[in-house]
Amino acid sequence: MNGVDGAAALLEAMTERLASGDRFAGLFGSGAPTKGVTITGMLATSEDVELLDAELAPGAVRYPTMSREIKPAFWYERALHDLFGVVAENHPRLDPLILPHDEQYDPLPCPGASSSPDRVVPDERAIPQRVLGTGVFTIPHGPVRSGVFESVEYVIETPGEDIPHLNVRPYAKHRGVQNRFQDLSVHHGMLLAERVEGVASVAHALAYAHAVERLAGVTVPPAAALVRVVHAELERIANHLDVAMKLADAAGLAVAVARFGLHKERCLRLIGAMCGSRFGRGVVLPGGVTAVPRMPPAHLRARLDALAEGIRGDADALMDTPSFLDRLRGTGSLSHEQARVHGALGPVGRASGVYDDARWVRPYDAYPRLEPVVGDRRGGDDAMARLQVRWEEVNDSVALIRQATELLELAGGDSLRVPLRVPAGRAVGWAEAPQGEVLYVVAVNDDGRIERCAPRSASFHNLAVFASTFRGDVLTDFPFIEASFGLSIAGAVL
Repeated sequence: MNGVDGAAALLEAMTERLASGDRFAGLFGSGAPTKGVTITGMLATSEDVELLDAELAPGAVRYPTMSREIKPAFWYERALHDLFGVVAENHPRLDPLILPHDEQYDPLPCPGASSSPDRVVPDERAIPQRVLGTGVFTIPHGPVRSGVFESVEYVIETPGEDIPHLNVRPYAKHRGVQNRFQDLSVHHGMLLAERVEGVASVAHALAYAHAVERLAGVTVPPAAALVRVVHAELERIANHLDVAMKLADAAGLAVAVARFGLHKERCLRLIGAMCGSRFGRGVVLPGGVTAVPRMPPAHLRARLDALAEGIRGDADALMDTPSFLDRLRGTGSLSHEQARVHGALGPVGRASGVYDDARWVRPYDAYPRLEPVVGDRRGGDDAMARLQVRWEEVNDSVALIRQATELLELAGGDSLRVPLRVPAGRAVGWAEAPQGEVLYVVAVNDDGRIERCAPRSASFHNLAVFASTFRGDVLTDFPFIEASFGLSIAGAVL
């Protein structure tokens, strides 16, 4: 595919595939306008994640937008515009997303600074207004907020309580991660991958390793695959406890916040005791793992059972608190149709009846050897449903870890890694993070170094649909909806 015709053909091909049942998984770019930008579409099937390329001619900076036909491409095209300077013609809104205001969207001057006014009148270019009417005003919430929150700005348009429109501005967290991967060796790339999104370090490491292993054509040893599952599921438990803690905090339930904070800390300490890192870093490497857990499987299961028993009792108490449940029911609803069209990931998607868990749909590592825990998690489409999915997944993770450690005992002295030689080429890898599917597209050059690495987190994909859940909700619902999504802003804007 070449030039604008190539992008048009990409749109046609992706539209046909989506109509046949495939899921839109993202867009990313490579190259530069002077040499020609390549736009790559990602499609998730029941067995694989496929890549479709469209090359723009050197100097070409425009292509026909996909967002009007493929709704979830909306944010991805804004990211392409920010990072590569290519313009999606007729795009609904190319506001800055990954990078801050450019010349067209000048930042607000600092009051009192030299050559700046003493008083700043908000510029509509910097704070655009989408909702019109008597008494409507805009609240720029963030990027610095009270409490321990990540830097993100929510531009809330409201007549006083209702939230008819919300715009998300996450660019304060942009770190240029994709550029940092360039020219690293594939092994050094792992050190960066597991630091892309701290709350999903193991999942990012796995997705990166899977891409490299596909390029090398190797399969990790059975024992290594089991160790990977144990760490991935412990990471899932810790994340779901964090969401419960934040929801309890939004409701002002200090005891529940303390209890779930305690359980999360115990989970992180268990991970640290297993490998020396509370985030599970340093375990996964291309070709396998570095070591088995530092404690006997039976001891690990005993600590896990004690943790699970404590979580279960406090979760039952929380879910029997009427004042808490009242704040979740009907709050932040994401309809099944919205979730399906967008391809919502992880607990957010599963709560709305969209089930695409990469552990079972496109299984990897030791998951094919384990008894699957699958099914329609749909019990609603609101913050309550999303929390219920997380409680179920905590129980599932405990069961999976028990299975994996029992098999690990039988593995004995099995090898933990295989040597691998990575040829030039490109491959995609995936893993199911606590937030949902993580994708890595890794391209390696003839020197065995990374030419291009494009991570796509579940946080980025789901954050794009976050604003659409506020129809009918009010300002005091905001912290509950945000917490129920369980997203990482740093992981969203790489």
